[in-house]
Amino acid sequence: MFDVVVIGGGPSGATAANDLARAGVDVAFLDKAGRIKPCGGAIPPRLIEDFSIPEEQLVAHIQTARMISPTQRHVDIPIEGGFVGMVDREHFDEFLRVRAVQNGAERVTGTYLRLERDAKGTHVVYRDKASGGEMRLSTKLVIGADGARSNVAKTEVPGGDKIPYVIAYHEIIKAPVGSNLYDPGRCDVIYDGKISPDFYGWVFPHGQHASVGMGTGIDGVDLKQATADLREASGLTGCETIRREGAPIPLHPMDRWDNGRDVVLAGDAAGVVAPSSGEGIYYAMVGGRVAATAAQACLATGRASKLRLARKMFMKEHGTVFKVLRSMQDAYYKSDERRERFVSLCHDIDVQKLTFEAYMNKKLVNAKPLAHLKIGFKNVRHLMGWVAPEHV
Repeated sequence: MFDVVVIGGGPSGATAANDLARAGVDVAFLDKAGRIKPCGGAIPPRLIEDFSIPEEQLVAHIQTARMISPTQRHVDIPIEGGFVGMVDREHFDEFLRVRAVQNGAERVTGTYLRLERDAKGTHVVYRDKASGGEMRLSTKLVIGADGARSNVAKTEVPGGDKIPYVIAYHEIIKAPVGSNLYDPGRCDVIYDGKISPDFYGWVFPHGQHASVGMGTGIDGVDLKQATADLREASGLTGCETIRREGAPIPLHPMDRWDNGRDVVLAGDAAGVVAPSSGEGIYYAMVGGRVAATAAQACLATGRASKLRLARKMFMKEHGTVFKVLRSMQDAYYKSDERRERFVSLCHDIDVQKLTFEAYMNKKLVNAKPLAHLKIGFKNVRHLMGWVAPEHV
């Protein structure tokens, strides 16, 4: 009988298992093994600090972000006083899983099937990877960290079967050498309806490799062709393709993360991917941490209501940021004209400074009220069309 079984071994599940193990909780985590999530791989300094990520896990240090408009105008935004780290999910996720085991978590390899309950407790039924047979883990509590379109969320938490999402697709390629278009210290974000009609495309350096991809929530878009077009526009057609990956990305946090009894969700399963940017690693790991905290409170008090702490803690710190980013996506991702204006807005030094301080520190910056007022006015001018997109 475990105290907690975590279903999923990605950044969220591995973080929850690690935190619980370090706290002395008897915890196991169930991981499929072999799956690599498509992801640009960007992690901010706050993640590196909060979750003690060693330097050797970083495959690149990004110093500049380039925003590219539908007409191929671009804005280079320097990351002053720091950097954005890049990780390869194939190795980063495994590092997190191994660390959890080293701190006392038990790792189980298999595929989650269902939950069963009886007088003895809750039982996680899974298909064992080695034998192919059904096995059971008995537990007091379950943390569902099994990703977007979570099977745990679908069957255990109200609303878990109705989470909207976009599909992300990327190709890991060998990075070019001596290219005029590619910079190993720069992330390119492409706001172009021909690449993605409702999200964006990206070219993110990964040291010797690079991630090239896009996302969309619109049915009928050919993700592979859009990525091929993006590679051609970026001068990357001739680069060797290492692997291709696709997966859903949830669009907003669920209204409820627990079932009021013995299950709490974390990470993508709870819908915690940032709107507008699609950033997920940091928020997944925070989701794992607050789920672990809620589980400990539930175990200590015997009160299932303590599981609600996970969502409450997360939204208290990050809910406002999510609302602001959702407003940005709704305002600017509707058309190429709006995307053109968004890139124009990114020329503004006030916008650049506040945006990157918020990204690096994961907080809305408490700047002088006048700076926010100026940005708000500029935002309205661009949205209303009072400023021509080519003017900054």
